[in-house]
Amino acid sequence: MPKNIKLAKCAGFCYGVRRAVETVKKLKSDNPDKNIFVLGELIHNSQVIKELEELGITSLKELPEHGNGICVVRSHGESPEVFEKIKLAGFEVFDLTCPDVKKVQQKAIELAKNGYYLVIVGKAEHPEVVAIKANALQFSNNVIVADSIQALLPYEQELKQHKKAGVVVQTTQMLSNLNSIVSYLIPVTKELVIENTICGSTSARQSEAKELAKASDLMVVAGSKKSANTTHLAEILSGITKTIHIETADELYLYKDLINNAQSISVTAGASTPPNVIDDVMTKLQKF
Repeated sequence: MPKNIKLAKCAGFCYGVRRAVETVKKLKSDNPDKNIFVLGELIHNSQVIKELEELGITSLKELPEHGNGICVVRSHGESPEVFEKIKLAGFEVFDLTCPDVKKVQQKAIELAKNGYYLVIVGKAEHPEVVAIKANALQFSNNVIVADSIQALLPYEQELKQHKKAGVVVQTTQMLSNLNSIVSYLIPVTKELVIENTICGSTSARQSEAKELAKASDLMVVAGSKKSANTTHLAEILSGITKTIHIETADELYLYKDLINNAQSISVTAGASTPPNVIDDVMTKLQKF
């Protein structure tokens, strides 16, 4: 019998990533004589980064003391201090912070200004979270990042004494993670304000993939291992059915037995996975 292979509708580039990639390419074509730099990797996908490098768009691991040309702030955002450093180094600043990330930053600032003990649900080392925290710290020192209840435990007495807390969420976090942290905070605080800032694209992608997983022998998640939304997606689906997380179609052969033994296979992809990678995965799966 032929295999039943489905591709999720919410697979691949989200609005913010598509906007970032298309805008940077246009920025280079409109300014062919200017140096175009991106502070950090524009998105978590090595194929896209290589394509941008071939167009003359350079990723900076660190900001130099002096430079010239345009420096792009990627979709994850940056702290006010970094924006100032870019200008002082001599670059023109081009802000490509995702609109959804900007909303999280603004919510965090509002809560900090209004005296709430701010809890950012997310990975402390993730660039989006680093920027959210830095923006909030301008207005309050009562800011913590937690990706689990365990990470909150050392601050329990502070939270109880402060009495009111506010919550924002990294845009690519899992709803289940937010729910568990909120459940912990409810009895600890007198007043709790929750801003569910998980982006709509992330929620839709996770919901659709979960439904596909329930009807599939195998889920294939395509995307970078450095991508938070992609790794979260694979983590969620592995609790429902057999799941493999690959960066490119070439890795499918590592899971030949799993694929051969699966009759119903569904494919999804992270928000930073380009269309050609998804197409390649679908083509190679059909050959199995």
